[in-house]
Amino acid sequence: MIPRYSPPEIAGIWSEENKFAAWLKVETAALRARAEAGEIPPEVPDEVERSAKFSIERIDELEREFHHDVVAFITNVGEHIGDNSQYFHQGMTSSDVLDTALALQLKQASQLILGKIDYLLKVLKTQAVKYKHVQTAGRTHGVHAETTTFGLKLANFYAEVYRGRGRFTEAASQVEIGKLSGAVGTYPLMPPSIEKRTMEILGLQPDTISNQIVQRDRHAFYLAAIAVLGGTLERIALEIRHLSRTEVGEALEPFGKKQRGSSAMPHKKNPITCERICGLARILRADALAGMENQALWHERDISHSSVERVILPDSTILIYYMLDRTIYVLEGMAVFPEKMADNLEITGGLIHSQKILNLLLDKGFTRDSAYNIVQRCAMAARERGLSFSQSLEEDDEAKKMISSEDIQRAFKADLPHVNEIFRRLGLD
Repeated sequence: MIPRYSPPEIAGIWSEENKFAAWLKVETAALRARAEAGEIPPEVPDEVERSAKFSIERIDELEREFHHDVVAFITNVGEHIGDNSQYFHQGMTSSDVLDTALALQLKQASQLILGKIDYLLKVLKTQAVKYKHVQTAGRTHGVHAETTTFGLKLANFYAEVYRGRGRFTEAASQVEIGKLSGAVGTYPLMPPSIEKRTMEILGLQPDTISNQIVQRDRHAFYLAAIAVLGGTLERIALEIRHLSRTEVGEALEPFGKKQRGSSAMPHKKNPITCERICGLARILRADALAGMENQALWHERDISHSSVERVILPDSTILIYYMLDRTIYVLEGMAVFPEKMADNLEITGGLIHSQKILNLLLDKGFTRDSAYNIVQRCAMAARERGLSFSQSLEEDDEAKKMISSEDIQRAFKADLPHVNEIFRRLGLD
């Protein structure tokens, strides 16, 4: 991922330095497990940990010669550990190291991502409670539908992020899996007990069955969970973008004192952060598709997935972390305009209450079709003649026989008696 969207704390997980450090952890953990089992001299793990070093420049130099990064790494470490190199990587195949080390990196990334998700949930809860009873127009198809509250919008986002957290947590657990089962998964030189102990040392779980690799359905699910979470962040950002339109004006993302919205138009406050979140969500979906393409490999394994993963796993984990951070920034610092929300509720002249009038007529004995026709006729007349909805109802010969002005006024009260119950269901009370 380009530096623009790469917070250093998560980008560092995918650095060459951290990658080779993870490889070394796997190799030394396997040595320790073997020493505990009496397969190698007991002093070997400590000696290797003290003397083992690697140089990225030297590994690159050796890889240009060997055309194999793991062989280059083993050779470079072997240059530092002396006679103990006879035990280093003994009985292991490259993917034993690669897949297990990848699990370590994914675990590191997942912990950071979960921290951001939890903080986002905290922000959403705070803002939802703050605006719980601030009424605003609920829109379907972009058109005023019925009254809702801004707090309910935010509570809806909270519930979706919470579900996303559950999906991501499950997906993360499924990639925190390692293996030492050898070239085709048959443990020809390393028994399952050594694999199990190695994973215990590393804080991972051993795969229940593998061939040369940990199967990529796990990683496809992980990337899909990230993409779905990214879609949630996109939905939040898209709502803020819509609400910030000049014609709506109900909310704005933060705008710094020295920030400039346009090179040509000094008045502009553009929702650039929200637009960025929406754009980056597209990359996450593309990465998820690439992850699914990685599932089907030849026989016990080919290498077609490897080049793809070097891109999509760092990119997706870095991007979702960055997008979570930017969503937090937007929601914590957004400007909200309750007065504008109240004004916008009135721009249809009461049409937003049409369902209440419909139900009022149904309560008075009208059939649904007849009641609907009356309300629709009055609503259309109000639009065409520039009347308020109440005026149109009071002038309609059929409607005014059944509905009094007092009935209309009671129906037009935008009371939302169940908001508190919804918040209680979500644990936001």
